[in-house]
Amino acid sequence: MKVIRRILGELETNCYILLDEGTHEAAVIDPADSAELIRAALSGEGAALRYILLTHGHRDHTLAAPRLHELYPDAAVFIHALDKGQVGIYRYPMEELIPDLLTYDEGDTLALGGMTVEVLHTPGHTGGSVCLKCGAALFTGDTLFRGSMGRIDLPGARPDLMMASLARLKNLPGDYDVYPGHMDTTTLSREREHNLYLKML
Repeated sequence: MKVIRRILGELETNCYILLDEGTHEAAVIDPADSAELIRAALSGEGAALRYILLTHGHRDHTLAAPRLHELYPDAAVFIHALDKGQVGIYRYPMEELIPDLLTYDEGDTLALGGMTVEVLHTPGHTGGSVCLKCGAALFTGDTLFRGSMGRIDLPGARPDLMMASLARLKNLPGDYDVYPGHMDTTTLSREREHNLYLKML
């Protein structure tokens, strides 16, 4: 498994390419901007794009999804059903822009080469926020950041659900490499020890 990060867009969103190095199948997680740059990164790896996976519906995580799907029409685009339309103050409804949009939910799995991507529904930042787990990698979108968490002061956010989602992540067995939607990568063990929001739980 290989994870490639590109920091894209005005809000410096982390876009990830998750690659099975054996089969060269890939998933793009949160195509924030610049579909052509993402395509160049995929081409540089000789990757075949199978999925476009969205951790939530905010525009800074989904802006390039329609164009990327045009470039790779066979790549399935997934988002949680609660975020497929208008999300908070960021009107960028995926269901209107991608006619063949698919939805995933808690416990769903996607095969990617020899790997399995598991969906964890982690509402709070938005109603349809998800984290994606693959092996020792945990892609947390705007739920868990290094030393922080996603905003809960935006329309549609639910502080109570966010704390429940953070508690769930904290209590996952074992350790994970955490790939957040913004800021630097971290580990779950580090966040359990140092992240004030997790220490409160």
